Amino acid sequence: MSDSPIAVEEHNPALRHHFADMEQQRQASSLGMWVFLATEVMFFGGMFCAYLIYRYWYYNEFAAGSRSLDIWLGTINTAVLICSSLTVALGVRAAQMGKRKLLVILLLLTIVFGLAFLGIKGVEWYTKFQEHHIPGSSFNVDDLIKEYPQIRIDPSHQQIFFSLYFAMTGLHALHMIIGVGIFAVLTFYAWKSLYTPEYHTPIELAGLYWHFVDIIWIYLFPLLYLIDRKPLK
Repeated sequence: MSDSPIAVEEHNPALRHHFADMEQQRQASSLGMWVFLATEVMFFGGMFCAYLIYRYWYYNEFAAGSRSLDIWLGTINTAVLICSSLTVALGVRAAQMGKRKLLVILLLLTIVFGLAFLGIKGVEWYTKFQEHHIPGSSFNVDDLIKEYPQIRIDPSHQQIFFSLYFAMTGLHALHMIIGVGIFAVLTFYAWKSLYTPEYHTPIELAGLYWHFVDIIWIYLFPLLYLIDRKPLK
């Protein structure tokens, strides 16, 4: 009886006592992650709805604010995140095949891409700080008023755009920081040979989380940077 599948899996150190086997544990973990991501969709969805509603109400201010963002930095960051999704997907495949060294390399590359994204976003935020576009007591959009004299810009409405911009990109950056931290831990355990073709669920779950964060940016990029690039009249 000791060589039965159930008995073997009971001795697997990765199997928790409240699961019958590794497959049940994997399915339960995946379900938990999907439920978590569903709550994240509702959270970000509320912010997207608020953005679209205010954009409809204050079109001129949102158009001017969108055009003030650096489209090249946004484009580079989009490419960086797409590359990071690729390294994550390849990392999951490497874990499934038991290629430890390749897995560690791919996880490290994912961390590098994540840090690159945050660095570029930090440069963009610093530029906005210098331009006094951060909502607060020092907020000033005289530069936009002078740049677009053909349209009426209400500073209070313009502040709504930048409030949403920093809230949405800031929350996304927070998720990125958490993701980088998760992958740093996974890289350490991968280097310690914890993950095998039979047990690599944490890699898969972290990959789901990272892909979700990337998808959020795929929506943020056109909404914030591209949607109002036509000439203002």
